[in-house]
Amino acid sequence: MLTSWPRPLPSGALRPSVVPVTRAHLRDVCAAVAATLLVVAAVLVGRHIQHTSHTLFVGWPPLFASWNPHLGPGTPAAVAVAVAVVGYGPPLAARLPWRALLAAAWGTAMAWAWSLALVDGWHRGVATRLTTRNEYLQVIDRFHDIPAALGDFTHHILLDSPGHWPAHIAGHPPAATLTFVLLDRVGLGGGGWAGAWCITVGATTCVAVLITVRALADEDLARRAAPFLVAAPAAVWMATSADGYFAAVAAWSVALLALSVTERAGARRRAVAFGAGLLSGLTCYLSYGLTLIALIAGAVLVLGRVRGRDLAQLSPFLLAGFAVVPLLFTLAGFSWWEAYRLLVERYYQGAGGIRPYGYWVWANLACTVLITGLATVAGLRRARATLSLVRQGAVIPGRHGAAIRRPAPPSRPVAESRLALLVSAALLALLIADLSGMSKAETERIWLPFAMWLLTACAFLTRPRPWLAAQAALALLLNHLLLTGW
Repeated sequence: MLTSWPRPLPSGALRPSVVPVTRAHLRDVCAAVAATLLVVAAVLVGRHIQHTSHTLFVGWPPLFASWNPHLGPGTPAAVAVAVAVVGYGPPLAARLPWRALLAAAWGTAMAWAWSLALVDGWHRGVATRLTTRNEYLQVIDRFHDIPAALGDFTHHILLDSPGHWPAHIAGHPPAATLTFVLLDRVGLGGGGWAGAWCITVGATTCVAVLITVRALADEDLARRAAPFLVAAPAAVWMATSADGYFAAVAAWSVALLALSVTERAGARRRAVAFGAGLLSGLTCYLSYGLTLIALIAGAVLVLGRVRGRDLAQLSPFLLAGFAVVPLLFTLAGFSWWEAYRLLVERYYQGAGGIRPYGYWVWANLACTVLITGLATVAGLRRARATLSLVRQGAVIPGRHGAAIRRPAPPSRPVAESRLALLVSAALLALLIADLSGMSKAETERIWLPFAMWLLTACAFLTRPRPWLAAQAALALLLNHLLLTGW
């Protein structure tokens, strides 16, 4: 039987200084070893394919990166943040007042992302990340007339179209590009401000995830997950791509939905529901693939036990909020469905049509291991064990910690089964994206919005510090041995 982190002891009682190694811990290690072998296989097979046929179009398979061992001005800060999170993260996460924990998580996540980005220096690590030939800032001057640019957007998606968009602009709905156009309009133009925007907003993702876990499972699980969300290896890419910003918008749409289904009826609940719908609509216009966030949103509705009457009260506000962004873009002349159809054609005109599906369908999962870390793999194994208890009927998930228990051996708390269901929804979304064939390579950044939810599985781990150290070490190694870039 797997066990959760030790529960609070009565006042004056002493907690054992060492958690005994159990069969569950050994299974965790075995899962981590298997994940490591998957990564090694992806590297070796990928290097062979790239050397013989040159069809992967990545410099260091399975990652879109190049081998470049280096140090930089951010190195001391990155090491300091890693040591601080590993040494003080778990006890502080357990003791800080809730709002202070959220503020600390955001601040530490920003410090972690900034320090990792600055390992490559300000120019290469931040200021030019979004100015390269495939990035959004390349087309700012083509949006002088925003309505006209939106109305003409689909005419430049295909490679053989006149003045075709660079890869990332063509590969996303125009809300992604329009974000940086608007930053430029308010005086925050250039790669430095764009990078700062993505890092600052992207760092709030962990806050949104923590709020969701607390609302749907319990605060204890959210506190356990906090250090892992803060020190995630994903920060290497959260700090170097706009996908960190996309992840934040998607996460906040889910967080507001979770709050709306757990709030008591009233004006605040209706406002939160409208906000959830608004951000959900924006999410769909930032990235086509983020429509799969609907699976996580569906899990929120299931876990919130939304009854017919509640759904009838919330639906008008959710739908009204959701309609705002699509309506504005449609009135400006942009057709989401037509753009997506053309994107699929553009995808197969370029590298996506050459990269072998047979390799990437499993190598993408190796990328996921690298952005979420071995701790997440072990956590997912424990989440699976928790769900098996639910299927056996030992625990029936209820709302707000309520549960019906049948005569059975001692089982995990209901809150853990609820978190396991939420994590499973994120994993399902990721697997669907993988099987679709529309995510061959570069998933270390593309799947950030799903990866951040998988990290919450680390709350199931009973020996957090070794795993947390492994997470931080992986991020430091990746950032100092490889040079990522788009």
